[in-house]
Amino acid sequence: MCLAVPGRVLDIEDRGGTRMATVDFGGVVKEVCLEYLPDLEVGEYAIVHVGFALQRLDEESARRTLELFEDLGMLQEEFGDPWEAADGMTASGITAGGAADGERLVHEDVVGEGHR
Repeated sequence: MCLAVPGRVLDIEDRGGTRMATVDFGGVVKEVCLEYLPDLEVGEYAIVHVGFALQRLDEESARRTLELFEDLGMLQEEFGDPWEAADGMTASGITAGGAADGERLVHEDVVGEGHR
């Protein structure tokens, strides 16, 4: 799922003629393009979708939205590291296709019948 997530601008710089910002999304920091909001300043909040700041947002609304997303697990879903999750599964003995330690994974377990 792709969400439009509020974030706070930490830093702004020009990169090859494109205004870019470092944005904090409740603890997750990402690079964001500011071309749609050229007057956005450090410390302000914006709604960000697919790496673009789309709309300025007041701090209270941004914080409430981030708290709600966090409570619903949507920030982890949006920004979580799938490789970290996969490492956690293999550490517990679960691998792709649900195979436990010692079981052999075959191509069909990973890719599936319709993807050959």
